[in-house]
Amino acid sequence: MTRKIYNIVLLLLLQGGLFYAAAQNGKVKQMKLTDFKLQSSSIVVASGKDLSTTGFKEKEYWFPVKVPCTVLTGLVANNVYPDPYQGLNNMRIPDASDSFNQRYNLFQYSHLPNQSNPWAKPYWYKTTFTVPQSDKGRHFELIFKGINYRAEVWLNGQKVADSSMMAGMFATYNFDVSPQIKIGENNALAVKIFPLDFPGEPDKEQLKALESFYLNGGPTGDIGKNVTMLCSVGWDWMPPVRDRNMGIWQPIYLRTSGNATIKNVQIKTELPNLPDTSVADLSISLFLKNNSPVPVTNGKLTITVSPESFTGKPVVITKNINLALWAETKVTLDKNTAKELVMKNPHLWNPAGYGKPELYRMRINYSSNGVTSDDTSFVFGIRSIDTKTTDVNGWLRRDFYVNGKKVHLVGGAWVPDMMLNRDSLRFDNELRLCKNANVNLVRIWGGGITPPDVFFDIADRLGLMVWSDFWITGDTQGEFKGSPDWPFQSNVFIRNMVNTIYRIRNHPSLLVWTGGNEGHARKEIYNAMRDAVASIDGTRPFIPNSSGFAKFPEDMKRSWPDDKASGVYSGGPYAWRDPMDYYNLVNSGKDWVFKDETGLPSQPPISTLHKIIPNLVWDTTLPYPLNHTWGYHDACTSPMFYNRYYNEMETRYGKAVSLEDFSIKMQLLNAIGYRGIFEAVNHKLNETGGVMLWKLNAAFPSVAWQIYDWYLQPNAGYYFMQNACEPVHIQFCYDDSSIILVNRSYVAQQGLSAEVNVYDINGTSVFNKNISNLNLPATDVKETLSLANVLTSAKGVNFAVLRLKDANGNVISRNIYWLAPGNNCQSMQDMSKSNVEVKLLKSVVNKNEKTFTYQLINTSNQLAFFINLSLNNANDEIAPCFWSSNYVTLAPKESMTVSVTVPLNTLKESSVLQVSGWNVVKQQMKLQ
Repeated sequence: MTRKIYNIVLLLLLQGGLFYAAAQNGKVKQMKLTDFKLQSSSIVVASGKDLSTTGFKEKEYWFPVKVPCTVLTGLVANNVYPDPYQGLNNMRIPDASDSFNQRYNLFQYSHLPNQSNPWAKPYWYKTTFTVPQSDKGRHFELIFKGINYRAEVWLNGQKVADSSMMAGMFATYNFDVSPQIKIGENNALAVKIFPLDFPGEPDKEQLKALESFYLNGGPTGDIGKNVTMLCSVGWDWMPPVRDRNMGIWQPIYLRTSGNATIKNVQIKTELPNLPDTSVADLSISLFLKNNSPVPVTNGKLTITVSPESFTGKPVVITKNINLALWAETKVTLDKNTAKELVMKNPHLWNPAGYGKPELYRMRINYSSNGVTSDDTSFVFGIRSIDTKTTDVNGWLRRDFYVNGKKVHLVGGAWVPDMMLNRDSLRFDNELRLCKNANVNLVRIWGGGITPPDVFFDIADRLGLMVWSDFWITGDTQGEFKGSPDWPFQSNVFIRNMVNTIYRIRNHPSLLVWTGGNEGHARKEIYNAMRDAVASIDGTRPFIPNSSGFAKFPEDMKRSWPDDKASGVYSGGPYAWRDPMDYYNLVNSGKDWVFKDETGLPSQPPISTLHKIIPNLVWDTTLPYPLNHTWGYHDACTSPMFYNRYYNEMETRYGKAVSLEDFSIKMQLLNAIGYRGIFEAVNHKLNETGGVMLWKLNAAFPSVAWQIYDWYLQPNAGYYFMQNACEPVHIQFCYDDSSIILVNRSYVAQQGLSAEVNVYDINGTSVFNKNISNLNLPATDVKETLSLANVLTSAKGVNFAVLRLKDANGNVISRNIYWLAPGNNCQSMQDMSKSNVEVKLLKSVVNKNEKTFTYQLINTSNQLAFFINLSLNNANDEIAPCFWSSNYVTLAPKESMTVSVTVPLNTLKESSVLQVSGWNVVKQQMKLQ
């Protein structure tokens, strides 16, 4: 370089330096871009350059949409297509598969002229936004939290990214758009969203009730060629999503900062002296990047750690760091370089049921010459995670430990909303429903999605542990169908996987990573997952998959860090089973040493049936009260699942004579089915690692495999699970008729007393026993007495009512069983009526919620059986409601207290409490 050219370059840099220095106004902002317009590229002939030019005049109509939203979500919102959640509306929307459209003549419904498949070509999203003059010279970053499947981005006539850079559903994309931003005027953004590379072929639709088994992932599993939401092609609990959820499914942000930015922060917490938790060692790593052509001088990094969920004094750490022009440097702080990171008597994050999930907030500020350049904060928890394995008669059991203590996992799989329409309020409601059911773990199933950040934020706050599968499943990767060669592009999968680890690794709720669901990826991808968890995270284990049945190659490493097999097992059963069956399975050990998938069809309550099945008219060619719309809403995914469920209802309780009769009898099956799963595992509490449902929630309005439905309405199984998984519990064991006490908590219980009463169908006492001065160690099980002789001599239906009281005489657990020889409970239909009085004890408003506390009193000499409480607006039950218990039974003259918390905005002046039950006269009382 000649001296003259060097001087010119130096002058430009100095001028740029003055520009950059003058721009540091110390404000860090993040603007969410939400108001977009949407249209198909088959309609729009303009280029990305033109569409991203301010003042561009549209020649065609564009649909207004709120981002995030998929293309189909946006078109449904604009009434182009009917709501696919309702009835058979999904059969009036074309599919992304041409052969599928041909089979069902869905081409006729395409909204695009001369385009029989409206999802074959890309769609454009476009918007405008302004940047104030005060931000001149700032650093601007455009952040895409999630797109599907490929994208091309244009800003102010310039291409920012193309579809080779933006590919895959689970990566966050950050772009420096400082050169493209216009200060003090409109900016135009256009995003071209491409469909999946391979849309996949769905299986035949379930258009008849009790049809044959639906093939998950389609007949060939070819959706697995992509890195996407695999179940979008259809599963046995969700129909195909017609556009495969192409679109912008997570938010877009414009972030404004100074020219030195903070990247990839990680917080690690360690409890070095376990079981002593009085000292915690923290370590922090991050990157500082100078995005300008001049050095950063007098740079100062300030880290503040302060209590988030409790009161206390903040800890402040400072470090002087300068940055060369365009430089990026890694900063690592630990107990050896910052003594403040050794914390005495820390407040620990504990899982739900085992203590409080205490949280801290970390704020990181980087400034130059006293002016903030970048500032970020996040919430974290101090906790340690470990795992150990035990061989149980040739079956490996995996146990998990948090803060040095074993946690017995109870929870289930979480599936995504069919069209990804959950927002922060919906996530909060659903996860609170889970915690209210005494769930302590939610499993992110591998055929779905890794949820948005807000999901993990809420799980952190609630103390819910999260088990996160990567996007591999045996139905698409070759274990059952598909091919290990899928997905085709390893680099896309690995980039999405690495990015996901960076995104959620600081959340204390995240317990474990797995390599997928009931299968495994090919060696290249599998090793990349395992190595990335070890190197990028390194704070929690990785297990090969959520199944012990996958045919795993001998030359592939297993879990990290112990190199053992997964030690967890799926495989069901998924059909309704008698509670005794679960006891037999648990007693046999084998795959029930840690069962990570089991469940049953679970009929929603009558209050939401008319929403799920709009045409509730019985087709007399089917069992009462089915019609074929039920088939589309999973009645059922397989005849062997639903027939057993339905037939068991008739055998035990008699044929249904009305929709209401059908619904309550199905709730009886839900109740004993779900309770059977968890209580069977309870009685081997310390010989099992946990039990998880297939599944907790619903992807769309469904009648299968859920403890609460798509409308957030729990079924009776939810409340019997809630009862079975309570911290201290009394239960009847079906295998030997014993009454046992279960302590799931870390707190020993002293001076307990148990009351066991057995009543006949008329409410007459046939047995009663009080046992006092019972002590129950922490995380232990204790037998009290056996009812074997009582039940052997009993005739007809008998009801065992169990109560457990603490040392002060307060009932801390209660339970009810209805038992009969041969499980023939049909005589229950002739039970005499009972009378239940309801008293409002108090109502309390807290922020945006109201809590009502009621006393229920059985004033009669008959049991008040299976009392269902609901808050109603006219004929609609309010949801969500968080009941302390429900579907309860009161012995003669017995009373109990229940509470319910409900969002204030769901209440009306006409809202009522409704009380009904098996033999309870229905009544209502106005809310106060």
